[in-house]
Amino acid sequence: MRQYVENDAEENGYHVCPDPDLYEDLLEGLVENQERYGYPSCPCRQASGMKTYDADIICPCEYRDADVDEFGMCYCGLFVSQEVSEDPDKLEPIPERRPPEILEATMEADEEPEMEESEGIPVWRCKVCGYLAARDGPPPICPICKAKADRFERFRLSPR
Repeated sequence: MRQYVENDAEENGYHVCPDPDLYEDLLEGLVENQERYGYPSCPCRQASGMKTYDADIICPCEYRDADVDEFGMCYCGLFVSQEVSEDPDKLEPIPERRPPEILEATMEADEEPEMEESEGIPVWRCKVCGYLAARDGPPPICPICKAKADRFERFRLSPR
C-alpha cells in the first residue's frame, strides 16, 4: 500500500502526509479497508461496503485534486501540497466535499437509486462500473474502469 500511495503521489505531483504517525495510521486504514471491502476506500470516511456507492472515495478519491488545490491537502491528509509537506503544522481539518446525497446512500445502500437530474453540484455515474463523481461535468476518463466521458450519465438518488 505504501508503494501504491507513494507512486501515485509522485506521478500526480503530490507529496505524502508529512506526519509519520498519521501517515502510518492512514496506510493501515487503507489496508484494512482493502481487506474488508476489496478496495482501499478512504480511511477517514465511512464506506458502505458496496463499490458502486463508494467508488468516489476509493483512494485516491475523486475529491483529492480539488482539496489539495484549495486546502493544500486531501480530506484525510494522505496527499498534500509541497507547502504542507514542508510545514506539517498546516495539516488541519478541511470541509467534506462528498455530496450529502451520496453520503446518505452509503448508509442506506439497500436498493439501486433512481436516475434523475441532481440538485446543486451534478453527480455523474459511470454506466460501465458505477463510479460516482460530483462535479460540473463528467470526468474525461473514469478513474476506475477508464471509460470515456460519454459513458457517464447524470445521477440523483431518490428520496427515501
